Amino acid sequence: MLPAPPIARAHRRGWLPSPPGLFLALLLALLLPLSACGGPGQPGQGVLLDALALQIQLTQASIAQALELEPPGLPQVSRVRVEEQTAMAIGPAKGLRITGRFDWRLSGDPIRVDSPFEIYLQRGEREQSWRLAQPSGSTSVGAGAVQEWTTYPLPLPGERQGA
Repeated sequence: MLPAPPIARAHRRGWLPSPPGLFLALLLALLLPLSACGGPGQPGQGVLLDALALQIQLTQASIAQALELEPPGLPQVSRVRVEEQTAMAIGPAKGLRITGRFDWRLSGDPIRVDSPFEIYLQRGEREQSWRLAQPSGSTSVGAGAVQEWTTYPLPLPGERQGA
């Protein structure tokens, strides 16, 4: 009997996955990089981190103003997990509604919090940037209402907030 080829011997010894397992591993290796940033034209991890940090800052500033306090420092945002992403119009531009979970903590606070989120991102005119969008009321038009939005610019790719 002839010896088995090296790959067959490695498979029998458990060094390599079975052919279906190998196929699945290769498929995942090819698809995972595409899903990590949401694909072409989708916001990357950095955009989501910046948008969430800005949303926290805006909320803190609003609360601090109402209580006549100084707003705290910049929040630290990390580990964003997107659960759902829906395309929608935000004003006259393309936009996304994104929900999921993220970790964050206040400046100088050792406690990290895992929180759910819902953010709206509006695509820039040249589709090279994103803006954080927040609903700001509605206007009656005819028989229906039109959602109004307030938008805030996010750093361009390669720029980081607070840098």
